[in-house]
Amino acid sequence: MSTSKQISIVVPLYNEVESLPELHKWIVRVMNDNKFTYEVMFVDDGSKDGSWKVVEELRAQDDNVRGIKFQRNYGKSAALQKGFEAVVGDVVITMDADLQDSPEEIPELYRMITEDDFDVVSGWKKKRYDPISKTIPTKLYNWAARKLTGIYLHDFNCGLKAYKLAVVKSIEVYGDMHRYIPPLAKFAGFNKIGEKVVEHQARKYGTTKFGLNRFVNGPLDLLTVVFMGKFGKKPMHFFGAIGTLLFIIGFAFALYLAFMKVFIDPSGTLLARKTEFFLALAAMIIGCQFFLTGFIAELIGRNSSTRNIYLIEKEV
Repeated sequence: MSTSKQISIVVPLYNEVESLPELHKWIVRVMNDNKFTYEVMFVDDGSKDGSWKVVEELRAQDDNVRGIKFQRNYGKSAALQKGFEAVVGDVVITMDADLQDSPEEIPELYRMITEDDFDVVSGWKKKRYDPISKTIPTKLYNWAARKLTGIYLHDFNCGLKAYKLAVVKSIEVYGDMHRYIPPLAKFAGFNKIGEKVVEHQARKYGTTKFGLNRFVNGPLDLLTVVFMGKFGKKPMHFFGAIGTLLFIIGFAFALYLAFMKVFIDPSGTLLARKTEFFLALAAMIIGCQFFLTGFIAELIGRNSSTRNIYLIEKEV
């Protein structure tokens, strides 16, 4: 499909058979009321409850519906990535399939992208209906993400977001990085990132897909996003800087200890018996290891097939 639309709505889903017909009706009503041209891309992440059959039925009834089905469960990031690859709308909206995100927010999100010229608009579920086991980690991750990325959003993990089409075509979402799409967009050169308070609904059907692995995966993915965004094409600038600093500190301290031993206290304790000497030696060794890590990373990058792939906005 290549026909352009005003809006593409990407809905990743996993075992949401009850909510899909209601969500579809809600989206259609909002789109028709606002006279948008649109498509709805349902991405079934390996559901086992008949969700795909519902998607097929919706497709048969509505030409604006499209669908992708994974053979197995890959996760929300994979579903979003495949949806992003397939959509054609000028503005891309993402929302969850569980009816907790309201399609009524779409017209204002669209306006903020097209009229206010934001690259990304992230929803902020200011009033939440999630269990405390989900809200506490979310608050922690949001705080850490703000500090590490410099993007001051209240709710990085809100599923309801809007993007210019160029944004979703310029980023790659994998692992569990769907939580950090705004930083991915920023590191791809899209710096105008806004936020909108959105209505959050209580879950009507099914159960939450939240798992305890999020406590581990979330911080690790955040560190990966920040590191790759800043040093993905120049790893020596990170590892080399740390390694050089550690080596200089260790070497200077070792020289100081040697000076003290030779000129100040020749008959004192042997250097090999001083804790300070081993600290200096360890700093030099670790510094060398960091430097060599950067050097190896540069060698790997030099032979990477993507080493000279850059995002180009325009050509004349």
